[in-house]
Amino acid sequence: MMRDDVRGELSLAEFAQSVNLSVWRLCHIFKSDVGMPPIRYLRLLRMKRAKDLLESSFLSVKEIAFQVGLNDESHFVRDFKSTYGYSPALYRSQFRNNGAEKGLNGNGSNGNNNNGTKPDDARTQISQAVKQSVLPSLHLVIYMFSYLN
Repeated sequence: MMRDDVRGELSLAEFAQSVNLSVWRLCHIFKSDVGMPPIRYLRLLRMKRAKDLLESSFLSVKEIAFQVGLNDESHFVRDFKSTYGYSPALYRSQFRNNGAEKGLNGNGSNGNNNNGTKPDDARTQISQAVKQSVLPSLHLVIYMFSYLN
């Protein structure tokens, strides 16, 4: 559900209700299953979608922020930079100038950012979280719910 709607129009309470769990229990199961809280996972999905839009569209940064469910452009810029090491505008510029030819290191960064550490690789974190999924019962409930609707 989160991957289908990164704008986050479904609240955590509605998400929990859709799988017949309390919010606390959903968060507990989600974190043990995926390895991170639902809010952090949604943030990573949003940043991945924003990166894809920056690479493939001509939408403004403000429009992309809105497309991924963030109405405050400054928060979007801050989150994007903490995830990929570049501001969205700089990332787009780098990608268009040499990213497609020379290749940025998979997360849009050359490995250097302001604090000297490598930024998080959202794509890797999301794929690892999905691969580490060990709660088939929750997936079965979600699948059954989506099948019935």
